[in-house]
Amino acid sequence: MHAAMRNSAQSLFERSENFFDASFGGADNPLRHLGALGLYFLWILVATGLYLYTVLDTSIEGVYRSIGYLSQQQWYLGGIIRSLHRYASDAFVLVMMLHLLREWAYGRYHGFRLYSWVTGVPLIWLAYISGIGGYWIVWDRLAQFSAIATTELLDWLPIFSEPAARNFLAPDSINDRFFTVLVFIHIGIPLMLILGLWAHVNRISRVDYLPSRRLMLGVLLSFLALSVLKPAQSELPADLALVPANVPVDWFILFLHPLTDISSPAAVWALIFGTTILLFALPFLPHPAAAPIAVVDAANCNGCSRCHVDCPYEAITMAPHPDKPNHKIAIVDADHCAGCGICAGACPSSTPFRSQERLVTGIDMPQQPVDVLRQQLEAKLEKLEGKTKLVVFGCDQGADVSALAARDTATLSLICTGMLPPSFIEYALRSGIDGVVISGCREGGCDFRLGMEWTHARLARQREPHLRNLVPLDRLQLIDASRGDGKQLVAAVVEFRNRLETQSNATRPPAYTRKSHHA
Repeated sequence: MHAAMRNSAQSLFERSENFFDASFGGADNPLRHLGALGLYFLWILVATGLYLYTVLDTSIEGVYRSIGYLSQQQWYLGGIIRSLHRYASDAFVLVMMLHLLREWAYGRYHGFRLYSWVTGVPLIWLAYISGIGGYWIVWDRLAQFSAIATTELLDWLPIFSEPAARNFLAPDSINDRFFTVLVFIHIGIPLMLILGLWAHVNRISRVDYLPSRRLMLGVLLSFLALSVLKPAQSELPADLALVPANVPVDWFILFLHPLTDISSPAAVWALIFGTTILLFALPFLPHPAAAPIAVVDAANCNGCSRCHVDCPYEAITMAPHPDKPNHKIAIVDADHCAGCGICAGACPSSTPFRSQERLVTGIDMPQQPVDVLRQQLEAKLEKLEGKTKLVVFGCDQGADVSALAARDTATLSLICTGMLPPSFIEYALRSGIDGVVISGCREGGCDFRLGMEWTHARLARQREPHLRNLVPLDRLQLIDASRGDGKQLVAAVVEFRNRLETQSNATRPPAYTRKSHHA
């Protein structure tokens, strides 16, 4: 049942992401950058919160008045900043929950991702504690309602010797110190949240700290428009002589209050603790066996550090080589390794032109060694026939390329497109192949984060190991095609073939010839 639910959620996310790709593209698609958006919203909260803190009067008489001044007399600055703070807090909670659901839907919560998942769960608590406390600072009827509802919920736990809710049910039961402590907590919790976010991404290299500039600008303009058209306003001031009723609730942050009203504190705590325990337990439930990790061959590792630089999860470190003085060797951390093979694609020894009967590389994947990839490519090249012969390299995580296999088309699927050394493209073209197609996940949709990004950079000759300058780029086609993009992939390959066939023989580069590595 769990697997069926997760597969349905994954399908929904994939369709939604593909839909938004049509309008925004992968780089600006908000669903593909939820984590970066969340951090961006947090910085907006910090920046606007600092200003609000400087003008806030923390006395019991002045707190409501100073916030009201921002919304009414200083609406052009303080009021907009207050509204930005409100909308950014709701947006932060929204993208946080979408990010959680998306990672769960794609099964990204166990194995090498366990650390990131487990360190992310406490951030949910910190976000809601800070958000609820932020509403109290306004000290209007909604703040009073939230304070009573929250303390009544806390009173169900055996924490306080006397009911805490009574502090908000009688006049003169709170004083100025309450708001000073409240502001201190409201500042301290976000600092803990920032520290927790650092731990959350600590084992990930090249973190997407911020979304694209266009996405940031678009979101900011949307918030500004909302701030002008529907500014955040306070309710009537809190009155401890009255019990607040019929106050509007922010469902993003304060949903626990109406949920408590229609159920009970026991049910709400069961939901909170049950969900937290389930989230912590998910990575430890039975899962498919983890993929084999990368293996280093000491004799062929020259310590160039390319695998270390390109690894998406900081699974590779460099240490002194045991057999080569003044050299380093790659060390793979089994707990961090995703088994993606991107390191094999980065290794300079992963070239099919090496004249070895058995190709042994500095770092390789046991489940799909570079030597086996070369053997498979050679076997398929020998069987190809037809007017325009193609080789299609695909990705196990992207669109299935096997449907393209034909008498004039050879297909090979890799663990990740990023594990393909660029030299394999030249190797195929030197065999008389007319064109090479490389297919991988859409921009921002790589299961291993950096596979297609590194592939694009290597083929554009911007990253080592890069495609050599003598390889004609008009005989190479790079196609972004995630799962479900099979039809688009077929259409793109057909278009590429037609383009090759329409090129005149006079302008088309001659086929390469290659010498067998067995010679």
